[in-house]
Amino acid sequence: MSEQTVASPSVDEPGVDLRRRRFLTGAATVVGGAGVAAALVPFLSYWQPSAKTRAAGAPVEVDIGKLAEGQMMTVEWRGMPIYILRRTGSSVAELAALDGGLRDPQSEVDQQPAYAQNAYRSRTPEVFVAVGICTHLGCAPTFRPDVAPADLGAEWKGGFFCPCHGSRFDLAGRVFKGVPAPTNLLVPPYAFLSETRLIIGSDVEDKA
Repeated sequence: MSEQTVASPSVDEPGVDLRRRRFLTGAATVVGGAGVAAALVPFLSYWQPSAKTRAAGAPVEVDIGKLAEGQMMTVEWRGMPIYILRRTGSSVAELAALDGGLRDPQSEVDQQPAYAQNAYRSRTPEVFVAVGICTHLGCAPTFRPDVAPADLGAEWKGGFFCPCHGSRFDLAGRVFKGVPAPTNLLVPPYAFLSETRLIIGSDVEDKA
């Protein structure tokens, strides 16, 4: 029994509509290209930072006009909590008396800008600015301004206490000896725009 070969229709045969074939081929190409483009949209969008992401690293202006002595406020910069404390005159005066119990009382470890490498770790004695993240494992220390509380002992003059692992910092963010945290709290770049306005994330002061 001989094999039979079925011939493909020739483009010259009257039954083949060339225009219809070209249309269908073109449509398939367009649809395929649209599918690829649609698939690329999420991928390309991933590499385009959102407005929120772009703004995350921008400096943050803060009004501290209503911040009373002994009070602290928290703002966010680059996704980190920033503590802003207005220290009392008495707490500033007591800072030097704590040096003997501190790991780095002179702020020799580079945890602050040059203008904050002083007895107060700040531009001015009254206003203290620090990143509110413990230098041990990244917990957020709590502000404990109370003097000699039962849980912290008679020697406590106020400061920051990390509830995760017990690290202690004074009101200048300097770490005490004998705790897990190895270094003082980080001081971010900041400047005064006026007596009541700060900018966090920039060192440029407003001289106007």
